[in-house]
Amino acid sequence: MAVLPTAGAVLPGTPPEAAPPGGVTPAAIAAFVADYREETGLPGAAVAVTRGTEVVHVSGYGVTATGEPVTADTPMPVASVSKSFTALAVMRLVEAGRIGLDDPVRRHLPEFTMADPRAAEITVRQLLHQTSGMADTAFRERSLPQPSTLKGAVARLRTARLAAEPGTVFSYHNTNYQVAARLVEVVSGRPFAEYLDAQVFAPLGMRHSRTVDTDQDLPPGSRGHLYILGRAIALPEPTAFGNGSGGVLTTANDMAQWLIAQRDGRIPPRTIKEMRTPSAQNDEYALGWMLGKTERGTPVVEHGGDLFTATAEQLLMPASGYGVAVMANTGMAFADAGALMDGLVALIEGEEPEIPASPFFVTDLVFALLLLATVGLAARGVARSGRWAARRSGWRWWLGLLPYLGPPALCATAVPVFRILARGSDISWIQVVYIYPSFMAWLVTAAVAGPVLVAARLVQTSRYRRTASTRRL
Repeated sequence: MAVLPTAGAVLPGTPPEAAPPGGVTPAAIAAFVADYREETGLPGAAVAVTRGTEVVHVSGYGVTATGEPVTADTPMPVASVSKSFTALAVMRLVEAGRIGLDDPVRRHLPEFTMADPRAAEITVRQLLHQTSGMADTAFRERSLPQPSTLKGAVARLRTARLAAEPGTVFSYHNTNYQVAARLVEVVSGRPFAEYLDAQVFAPLGMRHSRTVDTDQDLPPGSRGHLYILGRAIALPEPTAFGNGSGGVLTTANDMAQWLIAQRDGRIPPRTIKEMRTPSAQNDEYALGWMLGKTERGTPVVEHGGDLFTATAEQLLMPASGYGVAVMANTGMAFADAGALMDGLVALIEGEEPEIPASPFFVTDLVFALLLLATVGLAARGVARSGRWAARRSGWRWWLGLLPYLGPPALCATAVPVFRILARGSDISWIQVVYIYPSFMAWLVTAAVAGPVLVAARLVQTSRYRRTASTRRL
């Protein structure tokens, strides 16, 4: 969901406003989600809407990647929404007096070392505020070999450097929350998954929630889809490590309990206030929550999550008491959870929700036609490579080959180009494919077809020149 910046923290505990006549109804929510799925082809989603300490609506819609119905108890990944849970896990240790938010991380986690002496200054709060100085520009967390445990995620930082002085710059970087989760493990003496269940999920009534380490731990039904030519295609998530930063699997029913727990006292008010207080470096980001406003100016507390095959959103409206959670089993390139959230917030605010038009079918069709044309033209070029060799020589020969080497070069530099466009954000090559599937399918085809055509022309040119030399003799 698009959130506009606000000047400071949204304070917890604001009493709900009087509900508009009838408020938002379960029927209106269900109708909007059904219309959205019919219009977009979204295969499956789960929605929870609460107000104060009451559940307004909770339900699943559509099917999972394995074809089973999505229900209110279907586990779905919430990606970076997990950061809110990790932050609360850390705050449980703060509440117990076992750590302080302004303690240096290394005091409690001696294994946290980097090839940068400034890392010794990083505090627990800076990890959760994402102001530690760690950033994608200095540590390529996604394109490097992936760890399999939180201990491994911390260990691979030994050769990394900081991008900035700790506490001076905000930089959204998943490794911050992986280090925080490992901190919880070491201080508590329990695996992070076990601690999260005992101190967060179980006390809040989240009976079907858990956290996992990698993409390999996702159950088949929790995997998602890409849209290709207007159809949702089930695909495995690209290889990645996400525990602490994005590993939570949860359900609509459990998310309803989580939203209610933000208001009913099960999380101490002091903890709630701390988690909603942003840093001086970014007044929109607090401890695992983002602060902002809706398009209509309503203050909100929220956090989104993106996998390459699934998305999720959570949002609280402190003034009215509403809470909303959405999970969709399509990837970040399509932003279905965010679009659903925007529509549900519009409903709550008494507006008519909009279903955005999807440009992906037209885009996919264009690149599909380009792919077919590329294959056809390459085949025609190979068949006529003998004639081509006979007509060209000197600089015209070289000039005729160079354009076909462009696609392989672009294919090989897809990751650096993406980093430039995304202002330094890291990504692996296969993840680029998941974000731009139709474009990358054409580009890979062109990257293969170009060298094949060049090779055919080189062979035919060699034959032509040998034949011409023989004739002269």
